[in-house]
Amino acid sequence: MESGKSEILSEVAEYYSSKLAQHGETPQGVDWNGREGQYLRFKQLTRIIESAEQFSINDIGSGYGAFFDYLQERHSAFSYDGIDVSADMISAAKLRYQDQAHARFHVGSEPARSADYGVASGIFNVRLGRTDDQWSTYLESVLDTLDKTSRMGFAFNCLTSYSDPDKKRDYLYYADPGVLFDLCKRRYSRNVALLHDYDLYEFTILVRKQP
Repeated sequence: MESGKSEILSEVAEYYSSKLAQHGETPQGVDWNGREGQYLRFKQLTRIIESAEQFSINDIGSGYGAFFDYLQERHSAFSYDGIDVSADMISAAKLRYQDQAHARFHVGSEPARSADYGVASGIFNVRLGRTDDQWSTYLESVLDTLDKTSRMGFAFNCLTSYSDPDKKRDYLYYADPGVLFDLCKRRYSRNVALLHDYDLYEFTILVRKQP
């Protein structure tokens, strides 16, 4: 899987670098339709955060750092590490947040540290010609990374297999929410929540770790 994963990561980096070049530091630059939908997704992901006090969080597939903006508007004390395979994205993020001491960014596919929480938003959607089996294997490897590097829990989202057939696109990956819920219950924690009620063609899963 390692060689296959490296190829996938290279393809993903090239894809998102091209989106950034085309659209700049905007939701479209990370392949979202707009800010409203982007923030609605972030709202679901932040349900994993239970601490009202200081916390640390890793953002795998951080792009130019839009999730940091969202957190900054709602939390006063946290440290944030953004990780992305696109060097162009990380360069943009470092420039954008150079004055934010509690935000760090680095190029890669895995966090450089363990944190209280981990999130992955939108990174499982564009499979770029990979088969369902290849992409699901890659997806599970990322979930293993989230689990390994998150102390209190992690959250991620996927496009849903319940999407309207006429809205589906061949280059996108539509996950079965029931299958991933079962995987997370069996592999990571007994405390798992499936959020599929926020009116987008996707779902979010929250995995809360045992204290």
